Amino acid sequence: MKRIGKNTLEFEMPPTILGHAAIGGKKEAEGPLGADYDQTFQDTTLNTESWEKAEAQLQKEAVALALEKSGFTAGQMDVIFAGDLLNQCISSTFGLLDFQIPFLGQYGACSTMAQTLLLSAVMVESGAAERAVAVTSSHFCSAERQFRTPLEYGAQRTPTAQWTATASGCAIVGKDGAVKIRRGLAGKIVDLGVKDAANMGAAMAPAAATSIYEFLEDTGTVPSDYDGIFTGDLGLVGTRLLFQTLGENGIDLKGVHNDCGLMIYDRETQDVHAGGSGCGCSASVLCGHLLKKMQRGKLRNILFCATGALMSPTSQQQGENIPGVCHILNLTVN
Repeated sequence: MKRIGKNTLEFEMPPTILGHAAIGGKKEAEGPLGADYDQTFQDTTLNTESWEKAEAQLQKEAVALALEKSGFTAGQMDVIFAGDLLNQCISSTFGLLDFQIPFLGQYGACSTMAQTLLLSAVMVESGAAERAVAVTSSHFCSAERQFRTPLEYGAQRTPTAQWTATASGCAIVGKDGAVKIRRGLAGKIVDLGVKDAANMGAAMAPAAATSIYEFLEDTGTVPSDYDGIFTGDLGLVGTRLLFQTLGENGIDLKGVHNDCGLMIYDRETQDVHAGGSGCGCSASVLCGHLLKKMQRGKLRNILFCATGALMSPTSQQQGENIPGVCHILNLTVN
């Protein structure tokens, strides 16, 4: 691999997606992309004793299904990169325990799918791994309990709030697959002073604008060079801010952009306010919808720009700002 421009990696022998799977809950199954999920659950506890155990089960199901679809076993994987929203990434730890794959836990908030994919690609391209697994998840109820208020409290949600997806996405990275990981950019931490945990879009939009601007500069490309530029999960508020910020710098995304947080639910009928969010949102949209469109030839060259709000319960309780980050992957089909 080599570095192009200032911050972008270009893979000279691009790693590929060998298999992928998307798991969703009841609300996700009822959304516009419901048919693209490989498996959905009407009972969001997934027959477990807690929301946190349910989220762990989401990852377990996603990895098992992605392995099955790719034709490989857990024993043939060299490393798994995984993370989630909960303290110390416990959903990943308990969900992946039985696979016994060498484990590197990640925390990128809602950007975790791009982060795990980027690191998987680096491992495969460098020869450090023959095959790697990238997976993440989120669960509406576990996230509300940790970051906002438990559901029993019955708090009123603001118009800027987004709905954390109960979902998981997993991709197996190796060689000789159809979808190639051509380029990648690890984003910088960006903090413009947003403190409201019910306005994730505003917190993450500056990071998305920064990373997209830098990627286009590094690669010498423009938005129209791509079949789609997909952010996640800015929702309605963050998307508007992204358009405004990049527009002030002469970059117009409106013809090619969509946001995973706006794709996963129907805002008119599903009462999700500003859209979807959570690690599982962009992960399941990528692994359930976008990669399938690429395999069918309907998308051939896209940017997957997953965004994350880097906060914790402690930082929120202490009144700290919510920094954001955005990692980018250029996925192609040749």
